[in-house]
Amino acid sequence: MTHAPGKYTDFEGLRERAVALRRAGCSRRQIRDRLQVDNNDILNRLLEGEPPPAWTKRPNAKDDLRDKARELRLRGWTYDQIQVELGCSKSSISLWVRDLPKPERRRTPEEASAIARRGWEVTLHLRDEERRRTKHAAKQAVGTLSQRELFLLGVGLYWAEGSKDKPYDRRENVRFVNSDPDMIRVFLAWLDLLGVERERVRFTVMIHETADVAGAEQHWGELVGADSSSFNKTTLKRHNPKTVRKNIGDSYRGCLVIKVRKSADLYRRIEGSWYGIVLGATQPIGEMSN
Repeated sequence: MTHAPGKYTDFEGLRERAVALRRAGCSRRQIRDRLQVDNNDILNRLLEGEPPPAWTKRPNAKDDLRDKARELRLRGWTYDQIQVELGCSKSSISLWVRDLPKPERRRTPEEASAIARRGWEVTLHLRDEERRRTKHAAKQAVGTLSQRELFLLGVGLYWAEGSKDKPYDRRENVRFVNSDPDMIRVFLAWLDLLGVERERVRFTVMIHETADVAGAEQHWGELVGADSSSFNKTTLKRHNPKTVRKNIGDSYRGCLVIKVRKSADLYRRIEGSWYGIVLGATQPIGEMSN
């Protein structure tokens, strides 16, 4: 850009006028227009060292947030609390308050631990309640079993937990072993459905020798509703000192063996029924083979 001859010849005089206008509160635009200085480099030299007036500074939108963040920090608030209150980032908060002392811990470690423990206990309680509701709803959904449903259930139960005949070890007899009282109840209900007389059923308690043997015998006798004449001699498992057992305590009652005498034919029916279940479960619906 060209300028009129001699326009900036008296630079010092021009500077004095520019400085006077600046100190009187004029902006760069006002000084430029009044002195007719169109060259930014010349204008910068004329105003060198002279700060702009306060009214020309652009207000910082975060100044109020910064002041509020510092105020809250001095009151002992954490970064998380300040972030929630002001809606700004933790990185900005850190820059604004990093020169301030950290707030003193208001709780002892023991108090903080107790609070966390109570919170965890509430969580566990809620989980237990949800677990209980789910189980109860599933229980109610089953309802009463038909004879066919109980029959099929018993076959599957026996094939999972009962003894089985092998080509190399012929054992065509019904023998069921379990430690779950409810499994025992269901199995006995199934035998009743099949018309197996209780006189043909024999029981044997199997338990570690270090456990409460007499208590276990009484427990199983009351569960199945049978007197001692229906029980064989209890089988004791010797304790191995090198083994760390987990099945200990008052709730440990060992296992109960249920054996049906003269049950070869019953066993064959069970095995055949199981294979029928397998066939029915693996065939497309409505395409059962003869």
